[in-house]
Amino acid sequence: MAGLRAGGIGLLVVVSMLVGGLITAQVVDDGSPAATPAATDEAPSDTPTSQPVIQTPADTPAATTDLQVTPFEDLPALIDSVADSVVEISVGGGEGSGVVLDTDGHILTNFHVIESAGRIIAELPDGSAAVATVLGTDPSSDLAVLQADFDPSVLRPATLGDSDSVEVGDPVFAIGNPFSQAETVTSGIVSATGRVTISSFTGRRILNVIQTDAALNPGNSGGPLFNSAGEVIGINTSITGPDNFRGSVGLGFAVPSNVALRFLPQMLDGEDVEHTQLGVGGSDLNEVVAADNGYSVTRGFLVSGSPPPNGAALEAGVQVGDIIVDIEGTAIESFEDLAVEIDSHEVGDEVVLTIIRDGSEIELTATLQAWVG
Repeated sequence: MAGLRAGGIGLLVVVSMLVGGLITAQVVDDGSPAATPAATDEAPSDTPTSQPVIQTPADTPAATTDLQVTPFEDLPALIDSVADSVVEISVGGGEGSGVVLDTDGHILTNFHVIESAGRIIAELPDGSAAVATVLGTDPSSDLAVLQADFDPSVLRPATLGDSDSVEVGDPVFAIGNPFSQAETVTSGIVSATGRVTISSFTGRRILNVIQTDAALNPGNSGGPLFNSAGEVIGINTSITGPDNFRGSVGLGFAVPSNVALRFLPQMLDGEDVEHTQLGVGGSDLNEVVAADNGYSVTRGFLVSGSPPPNGAALEAGVQVGDIIVDIEGTAIESFEDLAVEIDSHEVGDEVVLTIIRDGSEIELTATLQAWVG
């Protein structure tokens, strides 16, 4: 389980909430077998595939030349203040990373790091080691909480920050265990937000991930992505790059801290998190597709596959050719919009879908079901 495992990610557009991800990212692989993606709730085939990160110009105006960007005021001191909260995780022949949540021995990591685990060993920077057990998981978000029997006095909990405040260009740094090189630090910036990646190990889409150019490699999976305040704003989950290339090319992804915070209570209670599913397949609508087909709108999610039997969409009356343009007052212009909105609800919630059918606008009510992988 080398930190960010190597694997693939694809997007087939079914609106389920695979909190597993949507983008072709290469998670740095730990060698465990990849799960078979469900027939529905897949994103369009152009979604990037990812691999887990677990190991197995000259014309610039003169007025600006005096500006010096200093991403971190004192990066060495900042690293020193948070490094003790990072955990090295060993599972069989694989390795990953994790982050200390509290002095009770709870550790946050990636689901793909421990999904095929037998014996899990957690080791702190001071050399302290303990056997860890899986407490709760959220496969769709590629998250898991472990319980390790450490002396509370040696634990240094990290602070989870507000990932919703993250902006493109923000400086960030990662600490992890890439290729068994414990306590390795890399830095960069936030390259993009709101990305979708698909775990090559679980076949699940992971929504709203943070993209960074901080180097992530196999073994970084499950480790923290810190902001300039030393807060964890993401859990490193995958990377993407050329086919069959296992290493960083500056395209890494991290599950936002607010996603972890949303589901931590359930995982800490020993529960496995359930995500919602609408159950539709299709593609994003744009001006070209609209013109070619004579549609009255140019944005939305075009349902092009028959909704699965007994699914929420079919029971609500969704049909092939429908264009979903709004859910509960949120405009839907892409699969990502649809997936994120559906995942923001709970299993059993009723949501109003605004549909364009044969040029007319109608409303349908769907009762969301649990996603089944």
